[in-house]
Amino acid sequence: MSLYQLEREGEVEELKSVVRTSDNPELRARAAEILGDFDEETLDGHDVVTPLVDLAQSTDDDRVTAAAIDALNQLGTDAMEELIAEMAGLDLGADRQADWAKAKAFSKALTADVPELRMAAANALGELGKTDVLPKLLDSLDDSDPRVRARVARACGRLEDARATDALIERLSDPKAEVRREAAEALGAIGNRQALTALLDMFDDERAPIRRIAVGAMGNFGNSRPVEGLVGALSDDDASVRRTAVYSIIELLSNVPTDQSHEIRETVVEQLNRTDDQSVLVPMIDILEESTQNRQRRNTAWLLGRVADQDSAGYGRIVEALVEILDDEDQMTAQFASTSLAEIGGEQVESRLLEVVDDTDYDENVRAQAVFTLGKVGGERTRERLDDLIDQTESEQLRKKAFSAISKLGGRGVQ
Repeated sequence: MSLYQLEREGEVEELKSVVRTSDNPELRARAAEILGDFDEETLDGHDVVTPLVDLAQSTDDDRVTAAAIDALNQLGTDAMEELIAEMAGLDLGADRQADWAKAKAFSKALTADVPELRMAAANALGELGKTDVLPKLLDSLDDSDPRVRARVARACGRLEDARATDALIERLSDPKAEVRREAAEALGAIGNRQALTALLDMFDDERAPIRRIAVGAMGNFGNSRPVEGLVGALSDDDASVRRTAVYSIIELLSNVPTDQSHEIRETVVEQLNRTDDQSVLVPMIDILEESTQNRQRRNTAWLLGRVADQDSAGYGRIVEALVEILDDEDQMTAQFASTSLAEIGGEQVESRLLEVVDDTDYDENVRAQAVFTLGKVGGERTRERLDDLIDQTESEQLRKKAFSAISKLGGRGVQ
């Protein structure tokens, strides 16, 4: 049976056998890769870590070693701990709770001969979160392999230790784009003034990809410092930079502490309303239509109601995107969509909400929310339709909402 068939049918034990016994290095490497790519359900009940650890240490073929290490890295920190502990002679059973021992072993692996192992060690140190390993990580920011430098920069960002700022700023001029990107993202996570200044300096770069990296990193800040710079990027000559700025603004709103949220929201709204570039609305609509992250969708739904109106470019698409999330599983996202529809208003909002009210495929709570919103944006045809709904519906919730909405529209018509 071919490796393709073994992969397709989830034959974990057969693949383990290839890893252990095959004389063909390419087959062993590919089998290791497949094992690393399997999901938890497929691997349930199978020990794939042990054969991969053995493979990583027993072969003289660099390709096979790299494949085994990559597979262990894919399986997570625990799997990498097994490998590095084996190499360092640690007893994980005795030291399972001793993070210092793990950190020491991972730090040592940063100087291993195999770059894939150095990459994995950097990943593990970032996840471990022990800031006392930072000096070792900073030494590795000069690694000869750009993949290692990128992973080390990412690990520094996860530690969020300001001591890494200077070294990360140096990596902003790295010859490899991926290293520059990871360094910028890490500086955004650190979020101090020095990091902000360094990223803002990149805004003046004549190369749009460099500006985009800096703008993208600013969404990682947990404070309001980047707001002015991000709003300034909304007028960048490059469309991809402007689009990235919108995504970063949404991400920033998702990251800021709750006690700072209101102030930053108001600052963002004020700054966005000062720009005449209607194209900034398009990425917001894209987020509503495509994002699976509740915080992003929630903040986007809220923001659209504050920066869009009936004269906005893409008004129809904005309305449609907000209506589509009225039945979102996240209740707050749905509530923000309703509020924003009321803020935007207009004939199309009224028409679409009336369609929701009439569509029994929608949950009753969603239809009731549409009725409530119509009380804020509806006109005469809404009043007439809600009159009929009161007389025809068997739902007490819809009837109450309709009475409330009609009272805001001037009362029921003559019967």
